[in-house]
Amino acid sequence: GCDGDDFPAHTVTLSQAYWMMESELTQAMWGTLGYANPSGFVGNDLPMERVRWWDAVEAANAASARDGLSACYALSGCSGTVGSNRACASVTLDVACTGWRLPTEAEWEYAARGGEGFVYAGSSDLDAVGWHGSNSGGMTHAVCGKARNGYGLCDMSGNVWEWSWDWYGAYSGASVSDPQGPLGGSYRVLRSGSWSYPELNARVADRGIYAPTDSANFLGFRLVRTAP
Repeated sequence: GCDGDDFPAHTVTLSQAYWMMESELTQAMWGTLGYANPSGFVGNDLPMERVRWWDAVEAANAASARDGLSACYALSGCSGTVGSNRACASVTLDVACTGWRLPTEAEWEYAARGGEGFVYAGSSDLDAVGWHGSNSGGMTHAVCGKARNGYGLCDMSGNVWEWSWDWYGAYSGASVSDPQGPLGGSYRVLRSGSWSYPELNARVADRGIYAPTDSANFLGFRLVRTAP
């Protein structure tokens, strides 16, 4: 059931341990960062949505500052406001940072697989682990309402699509270590599927794409930290 851009299969090595939020960033978590809430479905335990990629990057820096950690991103040429029409000319990742950041596509998939061999994150029965187009009732749901995967993570299949750090590009088939995607592009990679998409898109191998300035009520994110 794979899409064409899920191929070719290849070996990925991740050399650094990392911590990942157990769920998508909730609206309660977003509220601690001091930004207005752009979400279409409102509730403290609901995942953030209608967030642009640029919103997620800035929220990561804000979460790092809140927690006394070093920021991972240096931004320049920015305009607009977070949660509304934010966009920047460039962003640089400090790989030595101690703070919060978006996962790479490879980090996201490794976490979603949970050390298991299921089609979806935690099960081959999507209804057991995720909200998708056939069971969501046309809305997001409170995080962690379904079963967790082998690493204790929630909603890595469905609920809302999640932004990753990577620009979108084709896989080469070669073995890679700590991949961060192409150096540039037009679209950032999304993972997980959502409440409004079919089961196919909730597979742990599935890849979605959106422009970093786009927002929708099915676009959210979760953050990671490199383990000290």
